[in-house]
Amino acid sequence: MKRSLRKELFFIFLGVLLLVLALSYFVNNKFLEKYYIVNKQKSLITAYNEINEAISTKDVNSDAFQLRLEKICAASNLSIYAIDSSGQVYLSSTSDEGMLRNRLLAHVFGATLSPPSDVDNGTSDSSSSGDYSNSQNNMLQDTETVLEQNDSYQLVRSTDERMKTEYLEMWGVLQDGSAFLLRTPLESIRESASIANRFLIYTGIFGIVLGSILIFFFARRVTKPINELALLSDKMAGLDFNARYTSGGRNEIGVLGENFNKMNKSLESAISELKTANLKLQKDLEQKDKLEEMRTEFLGNVSHELKTPIALIQGYAEGLQDNVNDDPESRNFYCDVIIDEAGKMNKMVKNLLSLNQLEFGEDDTVLARFNITELISGVIQNCDIMAKQKDITIRFLIDSPLYVWGDEFKIEQVVTNYLNNALNHADGPKLVTIGCRDAGEKLRFFVHNTGNPIPEDDLPRIWEKFYKVDKARTREYGGNGIGLSIVRAVMEAHEQAYGVRNYDNGVEFWFELDRK
Repeated sequence: MKRSLRKELFFIFLGVLLLVLALSYFVNNKFLEKYYIVNKQKSLITAYNEINEAISTKDVNSDAFQLRLEKICAASNLSIYAIDSSGQVYLSSTSDEGMLRNRLLAHVFGATLSPPSDVDNGTSDSSSSGDYSNSQNNMLQDTETVLEQNDSYQLVRSTDERMKTEYLEMWGVLQDGSAFLLRTPLESIRESASIANRFLIYTGIFGIVLGSILIFFFARRVTKPINELALLSDKMAGLDFNARYTSGGRNEIGVLGENFNKMNKSLESAISELKTANLKLQKDLEQKDKLEEMRTEFLGNVSHELKTPIALIQGYAEGLQDNVNDDPESRNFYCDVIIDEAGKMNKMVKNLLSLNQLEFGEDDTVLARFNITELISGVIQNCDIMAKQKDITIRFLIDSPLYVWGDEFKIEQVVTNYLNNALNHADGPKLVTIGCRDAGEKLRFFVHNTGNPIPEDDLPRIWEKFYKVDKARTREYGGNGIGLSIVRAVMEAHEQAYGVRNYDNGVEFWFELDRK
């Protein structure tokens, strides 16, 4: 296929994976820091509310609150520092109280700062003054952005320009009037985001490789039944209904495959019925044409064949009527001619009726196993008088029972016609030989008569109705050219071989039958 569904599925899913990875990287890089800051703001506000709640319930100095406060600070990386109105440390979660005190005083009093230590007792030394001066300078270097502000607190984002470090700071007044400072660093978010992005890239590459393998097998699993259905539909288009969908499954493709199988069976049945009807119609049309052709041929042949005997009968009958000869011997001769010609006409009509039944399939062929040796012996016995009248010797070469399959009555017609034909054409030594040859699973029976061979040009036509090689001789013995046509019809109904062969000393007619 120029465009494989498997490849399309593979590249679609792979593209989706890459798109998701790129989008995740973009969102992570663009919005993670903001999301982190918002969550930090919520953490500061939560800590502020927890402290106010503890103050309102007088629980601020309890061990339980101190433990909860430690957990909040540890979870959110918070630093807490609060002093009361007298300047005493109220709450503290860090050991670096000096720095937090300076930040708190810087927020509360701006640039007007007092020394961070010994403020209340009014004493200071030169070293502390120096530290205070340095801290003040550091505070002045910070830049701040107010994020949220109300009467109780102010939430700012500050940057230490000297250290290039960012913080979130909340300062203001608690319920009891104490000043407080909540602080959490933001610098770690950038490093965390960078680590997260790198990790995302590594896991994304691994995910793409693993996903590509899984997508390949998944696409193969999905397209396999579809390809089978495509092949099945192609075979159905070529009217091959033996193929069946075998992949199974209970999903939509499986249901479609089962429907294909049902449709396959229905189409096969419908086409089979259509073919049967078409074949029957074709046979009916052929039968109709054949009937018309045979009717025309029958009328022509009968009129031609009956013309001579009818003319003879009419002539001799008129002679009797006119008393052409008054002597009894002449009248008897005239009557004998009329009876003989009428008998020939009767025989011809019977043969024609029998032949028509065979050719139209109206006379069913009933196969049975019978002893053909006995059948041939009976036919020879019936023809014995004719053979003696013509001084012909019949030699029967079969001396043991031979069993074959066929319609016994119709095979008797074949043997009778062959033997009568041989007796009518035997010449020279006037010998007729009937025998059998082994032909594998079949037996070939033959009837040979001495005499003149049949001209080669006439051999293909001797099986046609009313065809006569020697018309004068055929007329002499009362033949009408139908006997061999009956043989042909019988053997074709049996679907068995038959034929004729010339020899130097005569002619042999033969036919075959199944022995098993």
